[in-house]
This record gives sequence, C-alpha cells and structure tokens, in this order.
Amino acid sequence: MRTPEVNKNGAISLYSQVAAEIRRAIADGEAAPGERLPPAIDLADVLGVNKNTVIRALHILRDEGLLDFTRGRGVRVVGTPEQSAVLVRIGELLDFARQQGYRSDEVIAIIQAQG
Repeated sequence: MRTPEVNKNGAISLYSQVAAEIRRAIADGEAAPGERLPPAIDLADVLGVNKNTVIRALHILRDEGLLDFTRGRGVRVVGTPEQSAVLVRIGELLDFARQQGYRSDEVIAIIQAQG
C-alpha cells in the first residue's frame, strides 16, 4: 500500500489533494464499495492535514457519487471511480447547457434523441 501524500506548498488546494488521494485509494481497491472509511480525524492524522480539510474533501466525493454519509454509520464507499467520472462530466454538461440557455429537461430530451 502506498503512503498518501499531500503537498502543503503546492498550487493545488489541500482539500483537492485529499480528495484525489481518497479517489486513488478507491480506484486501487484499498476501499471497495460498501466499506466504511476511517473517521475524518484519523484520515487527517495520516495525511497531516486539518480535519476540516478532510471533511471538505469527503463532501466533494459525496457530491461526485463516490461516498455516502449516514448518521451513525459513518462514511461509506458507494460508487466507483468510473461512476464518479461520469457524474462529474454530466455536471459539466448541465452547467454548460445552462450557460447556453437550456433547461435540464431539454438536455435530457436531446440526450434521449441521440440514443
């Protein structure tokens, strides 16, 4: 298993680096769907960052569909990196479509017409 690293002096934000490390762990099979992640405080200790940085990274990964937060059960891996990548691209498409004046239902109709 690889030792996770973050560059505190780098141009990339710490929370983005933490999210990338967790994404990598999921992609490498270190954390499989259904498994619980360690508490944020433990992840922060391992990575050498503040707990709030880890929490922000976890929220990003939840929004990407990789993680699920359940009260009393902690943070679980629910998705795969491939699913996450698709969800990120869909979000980018919807943002672009909105900038072009399209509504979500119009984008869905366009996609359905393509398939």
